[in-house]
Amino acid sequence: MAMEPLGKKGNFFHIYSFWVKPGTGPEFVEKFEEFDYSDGNPMHKSPYQVKDGVMLRDTEDPDHFWLIAEWGSVEEHRRILGELRELQPEFVSYIQDLDKGAFVPKYGEIVSSTPQEILDAAE
Repeated sequence: MAMEPLGKKGNFFHIYSFWVKPGTGPEFVEKFEEFDYSDGNPMHKSPYQVKDGVMLRDTEDPDHFWLIAEWGSVEEHRRILGELRELQPEFVSYIQDLDKGAFVPKYGEIVSSTPQEILDAAE
């Protein structure tokens, strides 16, 4: 299988770093997947979502998670995030310090990405 870059130059990653209430990681992941894979998730309906997100769990702290995905527009992600907040999915209730902005993404522009022809030559 050919390698492909993790992201495309000019697109953006949203990056969340947050903690769940101690010991609730498995329930959080279950509720996240239940919502994320449902027809009710507005993120998956946007043409600006370039690559679907992945959830990562810190190998040194089981209550710490990251959520990343590739988007073509920061503004569109922010707009849909507003819709998501109105839906109040159950998984969000497991996140610590919501009132302190704990589940707010940082955005990063992809400024370098290995060209496909270089990846193809590495096979």
